Amino acid sequence: MYETGLKAAPSSRRTQEPVVIGHRGAPSYRPEHTVASYELAIDLGADRIEPDVVVTRDGVLVARHENELSLSTDVASQPEFAARRRTQEVDGHEVTGWFAEDFTLAELRTLGAVERMPAVRPFNTAYDGRYGILTLAEVVDIARRRSTAARPIRVQAELKHPGWFAAQGLPMTELLSTELRRLGATDAEGSVVVMAFEPLALRRLRADFGPHGTRLVQLIQEEGVQDALVTPPGLREISTYADGIAPHKGRILLHGADGALVGVSDLVGQAHRAGLTVEPFTLRPENVFLPRHLRRGADPSGLGDAQAEASLLFALGVDSVITDAPETAARARAELSAGDPAILTDRIAARSRPGLS
Repeated sequence: MYETGLKAAPSSRRTQEPVVIGHRGAPSYRPEHTVASYELAIDLGADRIEPDVVVTRDGVLVARHENELSLSTDVASQPEFAARRRTQEVDGHEVTGWFAEDFTLAELRTLGAVERMPAVRPFNTAYDGRYGILTLAEVVDIARRRSTAARPIRVQAELKHPGWFAAQGLPMTELLSTELRRLGATDAEGSVVVMAFEPLALRRLRADFGPHGTRLVQLIQEEGVQDALVTPPGLREISTYADGIAPHKGRILLHGADGALVGVSDLVGQAHRAGLTVEPFTLRPENVFLPRHLRRGADPSGLGDAQAEASLLFALGVDSVITDAPETAARARAELSAGDPAILTDRIAARSRPGLS
């Protein structure tokens, strides 16, 4: 399934301009999952904004990276909640902290959002505590308020641990189905796209909404237990319950042990032949997250050439990219629209790694 060079032809499946998805908003510049992050993402060119979704004790869907709250909120500094710190197993991993399912929405409203990666994004800490926790419905409202006839903005929501939440008595997919119906967002061209790592959650939603209902996307990790999903039979199986895949970018752009870009896979073409869109995650502009030859300077938190990475993915035919810095992908898309994809692929390859062919 893999090619060793950067000569893979762009897929013919993409029939419209690729989409820029603001991953948790624009968290390179504002704390993730805040109104400021989502609004800025739209200002920077995002067509969709992407909240991760967890569930409160009273069954409300809220936007947080994980159900554990200490990295993304100031809960640890709130003495009234000190006794709620505990350890539990979440999807096979032991986690200690404060958990969304132990709080009502009203209690979560008393917390402030903070920068989740302060060592990488120290400037974002200036916004710590300024913004609160949003519900999924409030994120949808942001998208709808910012939409125009010429530029509709959608929400691409990721369900976090839906099977695990169901086992805790909080059936996430059922809660989501109810909420999307309340919001009038249950058709394929509606305000909300849903993605998840767990196929069962997507299957349940497809059965609930039908083949023309809310658009569904299968998330795929970089490596491990989901390897079977990126084979031709696996992709055909995904097409029976989802409309697209969102693979880790490393499934498409292949890297050596030293972090250098060494080639591309043919996953984009394989998925397109199965009738699926391809929406890789997560593009980030900081050096620590980029292939070695796109890094600029020695500071891991310094900014590298994120536009080149987005440009290469667009030239290879992906339908969307999920990014922490939407403006870099928006510039890459504009460059692609103005040029020949085959020429761009060669030029971007040269920028990415001189001599790679």
